[in-house]
Amino acid sequence: MTETQSTFHSGFVAILGRPNVGKSTLMNRVIGEKIAIMSDKAQTTRNKINGIYTDQTAQIVFVDTPGIHRPKNDLDAYMDDAALSTLKEVDAILFMVAADDKIGPGDKYIMNLLKDVKTPVYLVINKIDLVHPDQLPDILHGYTEILNFEDVFPISATLGNNVDTLLANLKTHLPVGPKYYPEDQLTDHPEYFIVAELIREAVLHLTRDEIPHSVAVILESMNQRLNNKLQVEATIYVERDSQKGIVIGKGGKMLKQIGINARREIETLVGEKINLKLWVKVQKNWRDDPLFLQRSGYNLKEFK
Repeated sequence: MTETQSTFHSGFVAILGRPNVGKSTLMNRVIGEKIAIMSDKAQTTRNKINGIYTDQTAQIVFVDTPGIHRPKNDLDAYMDDAALSTLKEVDAILFMVAADDKIGPGDKYIMNLLKDVKTPVYLVINKIDLVHPDQLPDILHGYTEILNFEDVFPISATLGNNVDTLLANLKTHLPVGPKYYPEDQLTDHPEYFIVAELIREAVLHLTRDEIPHSVAVILESMNQRLNNKLQVEATIYVERDSQKGIVIGKGGKMLKQIGINARREIETLVGEKINLKLWVKVQKNWRDDPLFLQRSGYNLKEFK
């Protein structure tokens, strides 16, 4: 066994925190590809998404969890269960907070859960570019007086500040182990899952506050090529007729722009030209419909 092989480190790292603190942004920054959708709206991530970072010395499998919050429906409860279940499966936990947010009940709730966890917990203070450096000591003290962290990393996931330092620390503290995935693999999710997420991201970005998180996307097909273009067909589901009108827009203008934006991201992902066809349908109260949630890709049995 060579020296490189004998000192190769690997493990699983959960990114935990309230909604909208930048968990997906950090993982995409580390991986170098967009595998988790990003939005300035809370609760963007709905499934545990594994991003795989590999270099010559280590492989880190990041688990980007849904933000933990008080559940209001079956989907919310699923998201909380998905986030908390990762605590039993990982080698380290990154508890991420936003520097420009005050400590809230949600943060205290999560930290109280983490007190009973034997896994090393790191405090990651994100969005430091949004506060004055003189504020950081007080921000740090507010969290460390509640929970004793393994280490603390102030970062900007958007700008990349201190992200390399965080990575270097994780590499040395993960156990010596094998490569769990091929070195060129970036995620364990199938391609169709990410394609549906990219379409949902386009909806969230363009509709802003008009469409909350009552939108789901189901990929109908992505396996045929016509005229040298991959044919992608997907249905966008909303909960009310009024939301359907917003997504389609006057004369279909909004839906057309959603398609343009999503197609650009999908072509970057798959590395070829695509023809994207989108439909919009109403599925009332789908977030409380277990059968629909399962069809949408949520493995509810895992958390029952």
